[in-house]
Amino acid sequence: MNRLQRLFRHLLETRFSTRRRFTPAVLDAVEVAVRSAEAAHCGEVRFVVETDLDVWSILAGKSPRQRALELYSGLAVWDTERNNGVLVYVLFADRAVEIVADRGFNGLVTADEWAAVCRKMESEFRQGRWQQGALAGVAAAAALVARHFPGNGQHGNELPDRPLLL
Repeated sequence: MNRLQRLFRHLLETRFSTRRRFTPAVLDAVEVAVRSAEAAHCGEVRFVVETDLDVWSILAGKSPRQRALELYSGLAVWDTERNNGVLVYVLFADRAVEIVADRGFNGLVTADEWAAVCRKMESEFRQGRWQQGALAGVAAAAALVARHFPGNGQHGNELPDRPLLL
């Protein structure tokens, strides 16, 4: 998709359409899934859905990955005690999912493994299954976290479990 097409897609996407798909019930289900997943491991999962990017970001060619990295930093997902925070980012206008994992996962989880989680979510989203896609993403990311950072019963909750809509 060229920049002009992408710009129109972002201009035409509304927060109403995002909130229609990510309803309070869906957000509640994702929050419960994150909380439950974090009980099984000592990592942190943060779930963020953004409707669109501003015009200047689109014209500058900002990718969903670049925006995810900005949010990863801005939301302090990188600032967990064990360096094991994971941001699951959905850019609704682009129908794109990105995962940014902290340096504690370097050499443990491959980029292909994280990408597989993203593709699974995108597949569900393409079929209009917003809740199923979000829950599948949380479960798959949590499984990767738990493999390398199993819970020990003493884990404090460092990041909010409630999904963030931007």
